[in-house]
Amino acid sequence: MTETQTKAKAGATIIPVTPFQQNCTLLWCEATRKAVVIDPGGDVPEILAAIEKVGVSVEAIWLTHGHIDHVGGAADLRDALKVQIIGPHRDDQFLLENVVNSGRSFGIDGVRDVTTDRWLDQGDSVEVGELKFQVLHCPGHSPGSVVFFNDAMRFALVGDVLFAGSVGRTDLPGGNHATLITSITDKLLPLGDDVGFICGHGPGSSIGQERQTNPFLT
Repeated sequence: MTETQTKAKAGATIIPVTPFQQNCTLLWCEATRKAVVIDPGGDVPEILAAIEKVGVSVEAIWLTHGHIDHVGGAADLRDALKVQIIGPHRDDQFLLENVVNSGRSFGIDGVRDVTTDRWLDQGDSVEVGELKFQVLHCPGHSPGSVVFFNDAMRFALVGDVLFAGSVGRTDLPGGNHATLITSITDKLLPLGDDVGFICGHGPGSSIGQERQTNPFLT
């Protein structure tokens, strides 16, 4: 391990949850060991086990958007950890209020509708320990999708807005492909080619890699 790695400002572990294999991310500040859980889509016992294994103190739950595979476990996890739910943008309120109905359509039981404690908007910021993330409102996959970006670390959590080699689907209620591409080109690509990101499903990538090779962007 290099000296740079030993002095990392943040740590993260991905917990794939539910049959959707959604990337629930446990993110923490190394200096304070304070953490957040991003997009707890389900399998709450597995998320709690990961928190215990890493040995961090979770302060909040952050949501990138309101689809069931990202929020299905949020209410139960909030009850277990006694923390607030932050995000997404208010335009996804209709999704958070219909998690149970969405579960029925996918044959998923045991989920609960979600009430957020704080809506997020373009230009807002959220913090965990000494780490500060800028909020980017990136509609298209869903109307209220947000991205969390840390400039100092050149790192982002993009939810289902952008993937390695693909972009978010837009055939669900409130989705719009043209709006999604505009969000990516106007808000994500300008962040810089060196920015790495974790997405909602599958492997992560970088802005530069997607700018050069993603068929939806080239």
